[in-house]
Amino acid sequence: MSLYAIGLNHQTAPLALREQVVFGSDIQSEALRDLFGKRLAKEAAILSTCNRTEIYCQAQEPEAVARWLADYHKLAVDKVAPHLYFHPREHAVTHAFRVASGLDSMVLGEPQILGQLKQAVRTAEAAGTVGLILNKLFQRSFSVAKEVRTQTEIGAASISMSAASVKLAQRIFPTLKETHVLMIGAGEMIELAATHFSAAQPKTMTVANRTLTRGEELAARFGAKAITLAELADHLPRFDIIVTSTASSLPILGKGLLERAVKARKHRPMFIVDLAVPRDVEAEVRDLDDVFLYTVDDLADLVSSNLKLRQNAVQDAEAIIEEQSHSFVQWLESRTVVPTLRALREQGETMRSAELERARRLLANGADPAEVLEQMSRALANKFLHAPSQALNQAGAAERAEMLALYQRIYNFPDPQ
Repeated sequence: MSLYAIGLNHQTAPLALREQVVFGSDIQSEALRDLFGKRLAKEAAILSTCNRTEIYCQAQEPEAVARWLADYHKLAVDKVAPHLYFHPREHAVTHAFRVASGLDSMVLGEPQILGQLKQAVRTAEAAGTVGLILNKLFQRSFSVAKEVRTQTEIGAASISMSAASVKLAQRIFPTLKETHVLMIGAGEMIELAATHFSAAQPKTMTVANRTLTRGEELAARFGAKAITLAELADHLPRFDIIVTSTASSLPILGKGLLERAVKARKHRPMFIVDLAVPRDVEAEVRDLDDVFLYTVDDLADLVSSNLKLRQNAVQDAEAIIEEQSHSFVQWLESRTVVPTLRALREQGETMRSAELERARRLLANGADPAEVLEQMSRALANKFLHAPSQALNQAGAAERAEMLALYQRIYNFPDPQ
């Protein structure tokens, strides 16, 4: 078994594919158990966000895990495979550290990914699929992310998806103070979006959520109103700006629904930002006049426009990650000797127990204690030295030289004169 990070992200796969391989929170535990049930991994955790789906695992055949990923989502393997990356051992470690630190995100330095990674670990722990190696990897990832954020300026001048949405909206509307804003969903992305749009002081803000209670809780924080998703059709025409991010597997806003809304608005523009993966808005909506639709991929250029401001910070962050990766790989390699050390200790314990039992029998039969101790110590020394002595005697000339140097190091012999 070896450590791997297997997945695809915004750099390797289009949104149309990424949304087909999402593991929602409602199926993630079940998926992990299915992966384990097929004996494809010894340890595993799934990180699934709008920009990436990744499986961190201890596996014998990473290709089998990739086939499982495609099969689980009922996709042809050859459709998914060209977009996948396979990071083994030290590359998996470095990748995990970069992801946790926000260096592999569409928004460089964004902090949300760390929270998403922590949630992925909690889910895997609850499913019983995280062992020593992955637990150590993720705990170190969290530590590295904290070090990167506190010792570099990686988060400085960062522009989030939500902030980018506000900037785009300001290009369409002369002032946001006269607009009516709708937030669909009540998760972290919508909370961030609501924070940014609220700062622009729109005329009204509304939160639409499947559960009214959760929607009301978020709405209360921003002085907004709350409605249910079932009420969307009736209220949609009055909104100028819509930001949506739900966990729905099917679109919430279809072309027909928005077509009727635009008509009712007498063709006043509607600005829509779809931050969800899978998408909440049907792709055909883009064809409608007077509708300005942006997805997470559409925002990529804008959120990365200030990358040059943080290049020095990136170099500093990469240096930290390289050093920490090297340290972790050293620990990982040390784990490979554990079975041998365990076998060595077990063999020594077997020898010790056997000689101890023999000594007890001799003492019970009235043997002289001093003589018994002498025999036991001599027998133990002979047994412990038998295997290395035999191996040295049977070695060839070249191998014998290596073994002599090794024994000198192990037993701390003085240097030969």
